Amino acid sequence: MASFNLTVLPGDGIGPEVTNEGIKVLKAVGEKFGHNFNLKYDLIGGIAIDETGEALTKDCLKLCKKSDAVLLGAVGGPKWDDPQASVRPEDGLLALRKGMGLFANLRPVKVFPMLVDSTNLKPDVIMGVDLIFVRELTGGLYFGRPKKRWRTSRGRRAVDSMVYSEQEIERIVRVGFELARTRRKHLISVDKANVLESSRLWRQVAIEVSEDYPDVELEHMLVDACSMRLIQNPTYLDVLVTENTFGDILTDEASMLAGSMGMLPSASLAGVPQDGVKIPGMYEPIHGSAPRRAGLDMANPCALILSAAMMLRYSLGLPEEAKSIEQAVDRVLEEGYRTYDIVAEGQKKVGTRQMGDLIAARV
Repeated sequence: MASFNLTVLPGDGIGPEVTNEGIKVLKAVGEKFGHNFNLKYDLIGGIAIDETGEALTKDCLKLCKKSDAVLLGAVGGPKWDDPQASVRPEDGLLALRKGMGLFANLRPVKVFPMLVDSTNLKPDVIMGVDLIFVRELTGGLYFGRPKKRWRTSRGRRAVDSMVYSEQEIERIVRVGFELARTRRKHLISVDKANVLESSRLWRQVAIEVSEDYPDVELEHMLVDACSMRLIQNPTYLDVLVTENTFGDILTDEASMLAGSMGMLPSASLAGVPQDGVKIPGMYEPIHGSAPRRAGLDMANPCALILSAAMMLRYSLGLPEEAKSIEQAVDRVLEEGYRTYDIVAEGQKKVGTRQMGDLIAARV
């Protein structure tokens, strides 16, 4: 029996509900494969602000850094949206990424054949979509300095700085190349090199790193062109690597290809994913806290459950166990079970808890 120490941060809104279902599925995996998952719970985001005055305490960060992996629900909500607030729920997420050195965010976007009619796009456009974004996570506009607001005699001003070092670019681009090697050997580097100096450096470093990967085709694509390609011809795309802000926006757009944010997981890693290598990481669905759905047994837990599968694969070194979760999700969807966000006429609508029960039972 293998034993793993996990930190669970349910967070705000629907976070606790979907996290409960992910833990339920993990326990099913443990029973089937003979593993023990030791769970320690802590606070992050809005609930942490309410309880401690901080979005992420030093003790919580210390616990996360000592764990084999971190599973997170969601943070934020209208209660903490005051633009004048000195502490915001998202500060906890940024501090966790920075504190654990989680520089690589992997966001796979896969269109399930049985959900092809759940999107606003034509089925023949999205059928077969299977791409993955590699988003730089600890640099760029969200962390660059100077970053401030101030008053002048002519009114208020604000500045954010998009700052990247050669080293930061190289390590994230390398993650993209390594993933591309395991897929279609086609890497698209997304930038805005026609305008931004940081993007010109990004493109130059990407070209230099490509010399180590002669088996992978490197293509450069401007971020605006990429946003159009995602809707126009998404099956052309395979592995895309980009800086923090562009990746944040593009992955939300890409989530609509799958019909719902409730279907898409993510992994934030402190290294390059390779077979058999356990990498510290934090795993979360890409959706937000959806406070209007909280407590109603409506939220789709699939994204959190699939995030748990990514955790098994990348941080715990358990690819077979990860596959068992992914196959269970496939089976439940094939049998016609749907949460409110993906349900259509003639299908069986279920709530958060029942969806979790169904997937756990098929593990």
